[in-house]
Amino acid sequence: MEELEHTCPHPRTTLTEPAIFATETSCDCHAPHEKLSIAQARRGTPVDRPVRVYADGIFDLFHSGHARALMQAKNLFPNTYLIVGVCSDELTHKYKGFTVMTEHERYEALRHCRYVDEVLRDAPWTLTPEFLEKHKIDFVAHDDIPYSSAGTEDVYKHIKEAGMFVPTQRTEGISTSDIITRIVRDYDVYARRNLQRGYTAKELNVSYINEKKYRLQNQVDRMKEKVRTVEEKSKHFVYRVEEKSHDLIQKWEEKSREFIGNFLELFGPDGTW
Repeated sequence: MEELEHTCPHPRTTLTEPAIFATETSCDCHAPHEKLSIAQARRGTPVDRPVRVYADGIFDLFHSGHARALMQAKNLFPNTYLIVGVCSDELTHKYKGFTVMTEHERYEALRHCRYVDEVLRDAPWTLTPEFLEKHKIDFVAHDDIPYSSAGTEDVYKHIKEAGMFVPTQRTEGISTSDIITRIVRDYDVYARRNLQRGYTAKELNVSYINEKKYRLQNQVDRMKEKVRTVEEKSKHFVYRVEEKSHDLIQKWEEKSREFIGNFLELFGPDGTW
């Protein structure tokens, strides 16, 4: 029987190009794809192919927390090929809610993350055995917090039971929800700033009254800034005048002492005259 060699795609060695998009099947290798244990993968086996790790998510407003999770997934094993699945707008809006970025923007953000080897567009919400087999996925990486969605308490439960789940750690203090909360909290500030930059009230979905209010606030702020600038300049001017006056007084005192000394040398009791 002819022994087939592995022709699995290998991790990127250069970072001059973005990661590739997955095609119908991301691995066309005909060699048997033997099931690995986590211990085997951590020992660096098999030596003839990379360990195929899959991480999925929405990745809206891609931030350092996302990148750190993918960095952990990429470094799980000595030789890791990281495939990242990104859910479409249709699925995300149905199961999670509206996104800030479109699916195409989210795909492109992932392609330009240094840890990603391949991006799978329109990723499924639930990972079926058929999907895992089709893409020859060895392990799935995600944080270990149960992810309840689509009528189940944990969408990764069957992955964990199959021994294919590898946990990553969440980064505290940063999340898409946190960023959106900041924007909502400081909405007036951002609306005023973007009006000042040339965006229209219609583009910002700002009412006529609020537009006028924001523009008035911007004018008031500009006036305050001018007043502060004038105050700073006047303070600097006064300081320079005081400094000059001190110099003049000091020089006058020195000259006066010199003049009196010269006068006494000439006209004093012991003076030459």
